[in-house]
Amino acid sequence: MLFTSIEFLFLFLPVVLAGYYLLPSRFGLKNFWLLCASLFFYAWGEPSFVAVMLLSIAFNYVMALAIASVRGRRRIANAFLAIAAIGNLSVLGVWKYLNFITSTVRSLFPAWQPLIPQTSFVLPIGISFFTFQALSYVIDVHRGIPVQRNPLKIALYISLFPQLVAGPIVRYTTICDEIECRKTSFTMFSEGVYRFLCGFNKKMLLANLLSVVADKAFSATALDMPMAWLGAICYTLQIFFDFSGYSDMAIGLGLMFGFHFLENFNYPYISKTVTEFWRRWHISLGTWFRDYLYFPLGGSRVGRGRLILNLSIVWLATGIWHGANWTFISWGCMYGLLIMFEKVFDIPKRVEGHSVLRAVYQPLTLLSVVLGWVLFRASDMPSAYRYICTMFGAGAHEACPHSAAFEFKNVTIPFLAAIAFSVPWLSWLRTRFGNHAACDYAVCAVQFALFAFGVSYLVMNAHNPFIYFNF
Repeated sequence: MLFTSIEFLFLFLPVVLAGYYLLPSRFGLKNFWLLCASLFFYAWGEPSFVAVMLLSIAFNYVMALAIASVRGRRRIANAFLAIAAIGNLSVLGVWKYLNFITSTVRSLFPAWQPLIPQTSFVLPIGISFFTFQALSYVIDVHRGIPVQRNPLKIALYISLFPQLVAGPIVRYTTICDEIECRKTSFTMFSEGVYRFLCGFNKKMLLANLLSVVADKAFSATALDMPMAWLGAICYTLQIFFDFSGYSDMAIGLGLMFGFHFLENFNYPYISKTVTEFWRRWHISLGTWFRDYLYFPLGGSRVGRGRLILNLSIVWLATGIWHGANWTFISWGCMYGLLIMFEKVFDIPKRVEGHSVLRAVYQPLTLLSVVLGWVLFRASDMPSAYRYICTMFGAGAHEACPHSAAFEFKNVTIPFLAAIAFSVPWLSWLRTRFGNHAACDYAVCAVQFALFAFGVSYLVMNAHNPFIYFNF
């Protein structure tokens, strides 16, 4: 079920909110109601996938209990942790990567094709997100946090519908107290509604409209240079407002039910370096890999050779996490190389302290991000190569079926609005002139008006994909 669907907005969410606020707090009824709603939400698209998630919940609940029961016996606890890691990664390996692995092996070794059948597993939505959440809980128990002995509370943590299928990746330590006991208020609920509206409008009125041009560019058999650049920039804006819009909706929904999720984006396109970009983009994933992979490997406090190895492992894993395709793996490796370069030559510190260098390096950072998104969006490596070549004039086709000027004219308003809202000018104005109630009311009124406009697109069955549902 999509957050941006008529069924969710006008049936599922009102019923869940009504039931939640009508039920008494005692006996864990609110938690049980949210758990049932979350399982129903996930089962809406494909009921059979609920079994995969429930299996993951049960497995990680048992492994956490096992680890907690042998605290003080390090070797046994480490063995249980290894089993938990292998189990979780095996779920991802089978459902998300086995099709890619068998396809690759069959293409590399044609003689083996009779022995290796091509698998065709259907990817459960959000499997990477809920698997990483479950694994982070088990690792944190191994590191010493109290284990949760109530299986329904662990099930709620992993399956909580606001962040279930596309993040942000929520740590158990972030919401464990709120799972036990949380308070809601009119102010918190209002903030949640406002945040949800912001995310909905980002998605419907910016990401979806820009996706039409991006899809035309990346699916075209012939492109000229202007259309290639327009398509790449539209996709750069689309993926930000698509994913950050979903995160805003998830954070807003969490507030409506008394949960505080951490921020997942912080204006990544104003980054001065690639390192800074990844501190601002998909923050929950970046911090997950930092805390559960990079730091255990030794982090940055190692020799140069080991540092390069650590970064290579982390960014290869980041690319693989995003999908079973050589484009994602190459995309992760590209960022790994760029961040290695910045770490080895201390670029972030140099750029921060030198205005001229910053003026040169910041546009190069943004160019790297745009080219990275081309690699991310392309269907395969040859397509990515051709697209990037076209952007720089090599292989451009004069008989392009799409006119960049015509397509830009169709999306001028969302295109310019997306660029404007990619920078924190509103926050700057509030810092400069202070918050005023009249301004806040006006902004809320605008968001509600835009929401009504976005709903009209739903009624007309407008183009409505969610990019990160694929991960």
